[in-house]
Amino acid sequence: MGPVAFPRRRTRFALGALARGCYYDAMAVRHVLQLGDTLLRAVSKPVPPEDAAATLQDLEETLAEFRRGHGFGRAISAIQIGQAVRIIFLQLGGLRYELINPEITWFGPDTFTLWDDCFSFPNLLVRLERRRALRLRYQTPSGAARELEAFGALSELIQHEMDHLDGVLAVDRALDRDSLCTREEWLRRYRSE
Repeated sequence: MGPVAFPRRRTRFALGALARGCYYDAMAVRHVLQLGDTLLRAVSKPVPPEDAAATLQDLEETLAEFRRGHGFGRAISAIQIGQAVRIIFLQLGGLRYELINPEITWFGPDTFTLWDDCFSFPNLLVRLERRRALRLRYQTPSGAARELEAFGALSELIQHEMDHLDGVLAVDRALDRDSLCTREEWLRRYRSE
């Protein structure tokens, strides 16, 4: 999937020297819901692709701001910014993915375990199991139907975000009672794994 350009929202400054007609790009950075917010447990509803552009822009800008503030982050789902619609925005390996109404149609048989983190609890990691491969059907912002085969990191990331759309959090998938760890403790104990 190639890059998609969104028109930037322009806002007029009306202060001091900026009142002479200068503009800036308005950031649509949204609050990321945190663990304990009951909306994170909602099952997201399908959305018409033509209604997804503003949400996709908000997701992209919120992801960028989260990365600036926390130093990590690859994807975000609409429910994490309070919109219970089936939209995911991902950036991985220099590629961006805009997934509208995604649906997993196949999982590969192989699994792996990893320490997973999440914007909704950025200082907590969860050891869990994911599938190594999957196939996904989704729509683009123009409404075109697409299919994507994902492996490894992309597969894991899509599974994490799809869980969000279904009201499932990584903490629900912890392997056992010893599979939760603060980021600080994880860096001390497990970073070299």
